[in-house]
Amino acid sequence: MMNIERILCPATLPLALDEALRYAVSLASVYHAKLFLCHCAPLPALIPPATNGAGVVQVRKALAEEFARYLGKTNSAKFHAEIMVAEGGRDVGEEIVQTARDLSVDLIVMRSRRSRIAALLGSTAEHVSRSASCPVLIIHSQETKSDAKSVGRAEFERVLVPHDFSGGAELALSYALSIARRLKAELHLLHVLPEPEEDEPEIAWSDAAVESAYYRAAQRLLTSLPEEINKQLSVSHGVRWGKPYREVLAYAREQNVDLVCMGAQGKDFGLEALFGSNVDRVLRQASCPVLVARPLRPSVPELIDLSITKPSFKKTLNSWVILR
Repeated sequence: MMNIERILCPATLPLALDEALRYAVSLASVYHAKLFLCHCAPLPALIPPATNGAGVVQVRKALAEEFARYLGKTNSAKFHAEIMVAEGGRDVGEEIVQTARDLSVDLIVMRSRRSRIAALLGSTAEHVSRSASCPVLIIHSQETKSDAKSVGRAEFERVLVPHDFSGGAELALSYALSIARRLKAELHLLHVLPEPEEDEPEIAWSDAAVESAYYRAAQRLLTSLPEEINKQLSVSHGVRWGKPYREVLAYAREQNVDLVCMGAQGKDFGLEALFGSNVDRVLRQASCPVLVARPLRPSVPELIDLSITKPSFKKTLNSWVILR
């Protein structure tokens, strides 16, 4: 079961207008996680250029004061948070990715600003969701649930996992299970079967073949969770035919899903698949938050010097998060 101990929430002033902050605070509260509130954008124009980091200090102070007001006196005293201002001078998206890597965070929670072109998610959110070394929870700017207006009320009541039985989907399921158990949410598992192509043999269109494919998928969904999980949570299973991203979006609308958890690994979510993958399309078009789950990557360089001593090598491996 996944645990979340360190959450990064990129933020800009004013905090009250940042939809993602509600979710970051809510998740940090239920997981008792440390929240890193980081200003990763260029310093506001109202702060004049200053030497010796005076502008950075001013922004950090403003963030800290506004965050304290946001939480209120009761919540401020028991909330574990650190206010940061990134000074790297990089692109905002790259700054967020690098900050998350440096802090070894378990989750990034950020909002997207949709482009005027409906197919685009927004350059910063796009870059972070593709490049981050940890899972990313994207909150769309139009997310306006009536019960999510107050601090700590950004709850997830229905969590959907599009399950294609791949390693990425299993990883997404782990995060969804963790969140659903913490928040006592309903868990929905959906498998989408591809519709038979016209040039396939007639046997592929037969009632027996269709029924068999449907039955096998349904059985795999039913056995994808341990029996004790089915006793602890309200679990729904669904099998549909069609384009995966279309059916996922339709199911999320029909069931009033609050969170979609999808796995993204390797070439399915690379730059070469900018408009192609199912994850991309759900991420851009879903009206609810979407968590893109990927294995946590170590912050050390990928190339390992095999000439290092065995004790040092063992220590390095122990510092990594290894997912099976």
